[in-house]
Amino acid sequence: MLIVFQSVLPIFLLVLLGVGLKRAPIINPEFWDGLEQCSYWVLFPALLFATMAKADFSNSDNLTVSFAAIISVLVMSVGLLLAWPLLRNLRVGGPAYTSLFQTATRWNAFMALAIAAKTYGPQGLTMVGLVMAAIIIPLNFINVTVLLWFSGHDRNYRAILYRICTNPLILSTALGILVNVAGIPIYEPVMVTVDLLSQASLSLGLITVGAGLRVMDALRPRPITLLAVVLKLIAFPVVAVGVGLLCGVQGNGLVLLALSAAVPTAMNGYLLAKQLNGDADMYAAAATLQVVASFLTIPVVMTTVAYVAAG
Repeated sequence: MLIVFQSVLPIFLLVLLGVGLKRAPIINPEFWDGLEQCSYWVLFPALLFATMAKADFSNSDNLTVSFAAIISVLVMSVGLLLAWPLLRNLRVGGPAYTSLFQTATRWNAFMALAIAAKTYGPQGLTMVGLVMAAIIIPLNFINVTVLLWFSGHDRNYRAILYRICTNPLILSTALGILVNVAGIPIYEPVMVTVDLLSQASLSLGLITVGAGLRVMDALRPRPITLLAVVLKLIAFPVVAVGVGLLCGVQGNGLVLLALSAAVPTAMNGYLLAKQLNGDADMYAAAATLQVVASFLTIPVVMTTVAYVAAG
């Protein structure tokens, strides 16, 4: 438990650094929007491309973990959709429901990759990267569809398809897989440049996560916000581990699958909530509470699942 905690601690220190820097009068406030966009459009796609281009797709364990991740996302999504009539009867509006759905199913890949690299090295980075490759397309498709359907926005299927096809995370993942599978050679200086960008993505991405947190919004959370915390940090890991065991995932693969489910929600979902009439304030509050709570829940989840995986 202590080893996992010490491995996770630097990740949260970078998040706290982002919180402090955002509120310190030393950086132009406009910088943060630029850093967020740079991370989303350049740095993080570079990491995904490099990870996929070098991944070992012949490893059956990696593929089994990826398959279990897809099933886990589908189980959580179906469960939340089935819960909509009950939540509607409890006077939960469509926009708030879309933010609950997003914060319960999306995951912060910056944190998952950083923790995996810290605790399991290249193996952890590759396996979590493959989980991302497996779920990023269905996860974005499901979330964008839910946003357009329940938030009162026009149900424009062309808009859904366009957002999926132009998503930089999806494009970079697909391109990396194509390069890997087809054996397309990459000019070495170009690949070195991509590697340098990917190295910067994790630390800057975590600082960006901290900068995007809304501390004041989380001090008086609504019940639905607390529900989002429980669903993401507790229910999702339980679902992922259950599915993983049914699929025959063992050892480190089960721990890394649980880690992928146990990290807080992705901050880019906040941008989607603002753009597609979701409840952006509720999303920000839920994301903040999840980050704070995950400082304790992630070590507990990883340690518990490690014992389960060890038999």
